Amino acid sequence: MEFRHKSVLLKETIEALNITPTGVYLDGTLGGGGHAFEVCKKLKDNGRLYGIDQDADAIEAAGERLEEFGERAVIIRDNYCNAREVLREQGVEKVDGILLDLGVSSYQLDTVDRGFTYKYDTPLDMRMDQRQELTAREIVNDYDEQRLYWVIKDYGEDQFAKNIAKHIVQARKQKPIETTFELNEIIKAAIPAKMRSLGGHPSKRTFQAIRIECNHELEVLKNTLGDLIYLLNPQGRLCIITFHSLEDRIVKNFFREMENPCTCPPEFPVCVCGKIPYGRVVTRKPILPSQDELDTNSRSKSAKLRVFERI
Repeated sequence: MEFRHKSVLLKETIEALNITPTGVYLDGTLGGGGHAFEVCKKLKDNGRLYGIDQDADAIEAAGERLEEFGERAVIIRDNYCNAREVLREQGVEKVDGILLDLGVSSYQLDTVDRGFTYKYDTPLDMRMDQRQELTAREIVNDYDEQRLYWVIKDYGEDQFAKNIAKHIVQARKQKPIETTFELNEIIKAAIPAKMRSLGGHPSKRTFQAIRIECNHELEVLKNTLGDLIYLLNPQGRLCIITFHSLEDRIVKNFFREMENPCTCPPEFPVCVCGKIPYGRVVTRKPILPSQDELDTNSRSKSAKLRVFERI
């Protein structure tokens, strides 16, 4: 299957990066290379775009898409949590801009054997990096009921998390849960009939939760934001596209803290803690897709772009 993915908030992100033709840029979630392609178009031969992705299919697709740019595009298979080490190996200490698009690609959702979506009957997988051992199947069949409840409640924000976890544990006593449709039926049975039609597909929140847990998505984001700020040159920008409230909340709060890290009590007339701002929040409110983009790409509807500029 061809690696298809329509880059969300493409024009807005490229504008927000404020690209310098001789600059160095990092795309930490390369995907099919849509954003990276537009970055490379603005670079001269001595500019560089470093693209990182943990998905082998994405690496192959991006390599083909960016081939025309030659040495301007450097592609590396890894997780963006290792960005500092990856760039250091390339002889790079600082960059002029960083992009993260935290969404699951259309290719990953639509490729049946990847097991990301509740829309196809396929083995439970959900790994973005297929080299890792943990899969959705192990989470569903091996986590105890309390841990499953926490995952579905915290990462899926599902009000029926306790009952869904209970039904999963009961079902797997009969036989292991192997496929997405098997899990769909279990989730459906755990949600009251009158509530199933509210808020989209009844499995949507649970599948999101299991995917986040499988790929440690929020943990990686929380633990890496500081490194990404450190990597920026003065006036360098960090642009992050999120797709659900959990990600967006982490990014928004981190950006605010980096802009105002002072820990002094509000009643103090002057700061005495000595903590100085790392930069400024460019986007007081997130940038949202235009109506034209919403009309042509339904998967953009939950996207939000936030931008931070290093001092």
